[in-house]
Amino acid sequence: MTISSTCIEVFKQAVAAYHLHNNVDQAVNNPFAEGSFEHLLYAKNHVDTVQWHLEDIVRDPHIDPVAGIELKRRIDRSNQVRTDMVEQIDDYFLDLYSGVDTVANAKLNTESPAWAIDRLSILILKIYHMQEEAVRVEATEEHRAKCSAKLHVLLEQQTDLSGSIDELLAEISEGKKQMKVYRQMKMYNDPSLNPVLYNLEKK
Repeated sequence: MTISSTCIEVFKQAVAAYHLHNNVDQAVNNPFAEGSFEHLLYAKNHVDTVQWHLEDIVRDPHIDPVAGIELKRRIDRSNQVRTDMVEQIDDYFLDLYSGVDTVANAKLNTESPAWAIDRLSILILKIYHMQEEAVRVEATEEHRAKCSAKLHVLLEQQTDLSGSIDELLAEISEGKKQMKVYRQMKMYNDPSLNPVLYNLEKK
């Protein structure tokens, strides 16, 4: 089984498990052994899935403003968790390929393997929800047809993206591309880097 097929299988499992209850506050019940690659993938997709639904909720035009601000802050915290988990996935690959000697002309990729896997996780969510819309009984036939066409494109993207991920990992394992990671260094959640936060101390 390829890395991308493992990712897809785990992501689909996590999405399906979430929608059994469809509650942003439900506890995650990760079925994989703690410390395993699959455990990390499952946890990552659960965070993505919860955030997907938080993004829906916060767009309710009738939401209480105070509740809306708290949801926005929760989404910010979730984004930080997502970033941290992507970096954990990259750490897995850094360790996996640590013994590989790269060839003299080894090139860098535009994104690390984990950020491509992050896009795959979101793509699986898009496919799940577009499939829902494509068969939604109360929607119009035109709506279902449009969503079916979009679903076809998303499935094509899944094939292309998963193939590209496996190709990248193969090239890294053969030393043809460098396994190099730049940390995201997000600043808005850091009270020492966000001027709005560190200037509060002066007030």
